[in-house]
Amino acid sequence: MSDKQMPTGRFERVLIPALIILFCIAAFYISTTFRKMPPILKRGIQPSDFPQLLLVLIVAMTLVMAWFDPIRIRDRLQGTVWGTLALFALFAALTAVDLFLALGVFAVCLTALWGERRVKILLLVGLVAPVAIFFLFDQVFEIRFPRGLITNLFYG
Repeated sequence: MSDKQMPTGRFERVLIPALIILFCIAAFYISTTFRKMPPILKRGIQPSDFPQLLLVLIVAMTLVMAWFDPIRIRDRLQGTVWGTLALFALFAALTAVDLFLALGVFAVCLTALWGERRVKILLLVGLVAPVAIFFLFDQVFEIRFPRGLITNLFYG
């Protein structure tokens, strides 16, 4: 066994699926706090139904993965994995300032972390992706986003 390989024990095989399932349980609980639409306004599913359906699907796929294709850790986590996890934390912190500022910073930093060095591509990812997402949801789906520094400029 080389120094890069780690033994694969039962703990490692259970840890990642357990973390995914715990996250889904927490998100499912949060989705139960969504306001219900009055029956007169309801034209389909309740706001909580879609995320709950996705979370149940994620849990089911995680259980299938854990049963049929258990995770085997062969190498130590690389720096890009730790950097990506740190960027998720940065994203969560920046959403308190503005969701789209956080999305743009996250997209640029993640793209750079994964190896992209062309400034034009970084700017394209950091500007076009958040703007496209904003206008898709705001104009097409008519979903207003929480206010922040950038959204206050658009919403007035």
